[in-house]
Amino acid sequence: MWNLLEQQLESRLLIGTARYPSPKTMSDAIKVSGASIVTVSIRRHATNSTTNASFFEMIKKSGAHVLPNTAGARTARDAVTIAQMARQIFKTNWIKLEVTGDDYTLEPDPIETVKAAAALVEDGFEVFPYSNDSLTLALRLLDAGCRIVMPWASPIGSGKGVRNPGALKILRERLPSAVLIVDAGLGKPSHAAQVMEMGFDAVLLNTAIAQAIDCIAMAKAFRLAVEAGRLAFVSGLIPEQELACPSSPLVGVPFK
Repeated sequence: MWNLLEQQLESRLLIGTARYPSPKTMSDAIKVSGASIVTVSIRRHATNSTTNASFFEMIKKSGAHVLPNTAGARTARDAVTIAQMARQIFKTNWIKLEVTGDDYTLEPDPIETVKAAAALVEDGFEVFPYSNDSLTLALRLLDAGCRIVMPWASPIGSGKGVRNPGALKILRERLPSAVLIVDAGLGKPSHAAQVMEMGFDAVLLNTAIAQAIDCIAMAKAFRLAVEAGRLAFVSGLIPEQELACPSSPLVGVPFK
């Protein structure tokens, strides 16, 4: 159990709801993952169709907290508009802020992201801002009133895992009291375990589960990886060293 924004959650795994082979598979994967929070893209689903109404109802019945996102926004104004729509639909002031700055990497636009974050915080939202691994950007988002920062491991959907472990390590060390959730680029359960072992509070992913051959089994694999990584971190990892260190004592061992 852990506390996030005054909510007690059982899981440190957050998962998305896009690209699954079927709504039922998505629903089953959410259940098996144990995720306490699921993300939903308003721009992809916000219509009055019966299909999307059923989709939203399925998400609500999962029991997980719904975290709408502003995927597709290109400006702070776009993001604020989408967030306000999401609040009306889902009756939540939680919003995952995404403002895309580049079509190739899908890297967030730092200037528009900070601008949108400040406006949304002022409007009463709890903002989950998606960012790159820049310490400066994280500091600006916290200054804007965000209580969470969501740095990427690598570009969205790339599956490359942690591209710059040094940058993530600096973020965790310099922001020890901030809630940091690694979002995007994780492709393997071992990637999730790695960032949890680094002391990050949670991970968010979508493609690695939704596009797996067996989505349900992969959801379970990520659940276990996140749990293992967190347990390893709180248990105290041994420091790395350059030289070998025997695990058995050398006292009494004869030498020639």
